[in-house]
Amino acid sequence: MADHPRFGPAGIPLAFDVLKRPVEDVPEYLRSEGLDAFEYQAVRWGPKPQMQKENAEKLGIKAKEHDVRLSVHGSYFVNFCGDALTVEASKRRLISCITAANWMGAHEVVFHPGFYSKSHEEDLRHCVKAMNEIVEFMKSSGIFGVSLAPETTGRVFQLGSLDEILTLCEKVELTKPTVDWSHLHARGRGKLETIDDFRRVFNEIERRLGTDAIKELHCHYTRVEFGRVGERRHHTMDETEYGPDFEPLAMLIAELDLNPVIISESPILDIDSQKMQDIVFREISKRSKQ
Repeated sequence: MADHPRFGPAGIPLAFDVLKRPVEDVPEYLRSEGLDAFEYQAVRWGPKPQMQKENAEKLGIKAKEHDVRLSVHGSYFVNFCGDALTVEASKRRLISCITAANWMGAHEVVFHPGFYSKSHEEDLRHCVKAMNEIVEFMKSSGIFGVSLAPETTGRVFQLGSLDEILTLCEKVELTKPTVDWSHLHARGRGKLETIDDFRRVFNEIERRLGTDAIKELHCHYTRVEFGRVGERRHHTMDETEYGPDFEPLAMLIAELDLNPVIISESPILDIDSQKMQDIVFREISKRSKQ
């Protein structure tokens, strides 16, 4: 069990990219910034891992050495609500990401389940079926340290409401939720405003999946611009005209003594990760003095 909240970027920080160093050096770089999580982006992968096993293993070794927790964001080209050919291709793409995640010792493979095509109920059944088939592959391959982590989605035409993600986690083994707070905010057209708005999300997760599910919840956060159908674009922490506000979430993390992994999807990935970390630890320090 983690003993503190963890923070890090969704992908390689811009300043690191300029250095032209290999990806396995990312954990050392993040630690130099005081960060301790990293979500590797495999978002354009096809049916085979686009990373050599040797390099994935090096990344995993360096992550352990520097105490940086790894996750993987799986391919964007996954749609378990499509026709049979689309679903099979999606399964292969996600399995390639799971395979590499296992090589590097990552804890989760985050993914968007699909796009509504029939009734929401039927689409959800198709997702459950496809994910169960992937879990059978994982079991037969001896992959037990990686969790499938379906993510709450930011547009109303995507399968991925909080209820749907929790249903997937209830019905599929080796599965845990990824809560993207900006997606929930955008999908609900600004629904996360107060600490009680955030509290209701935690309460629903705990009610359906248990207390352990909220203790180390895997999260994404950025300020987000949204329109009629949901998410439009991400914004930085300093662009305060966009929500959701991070302060209520930080207060709740401190109040409930949670140890989430919070991955920054801000345009300035690691810089805003550090700001989030500072806000959360300030709230934890304030509560410890009460």
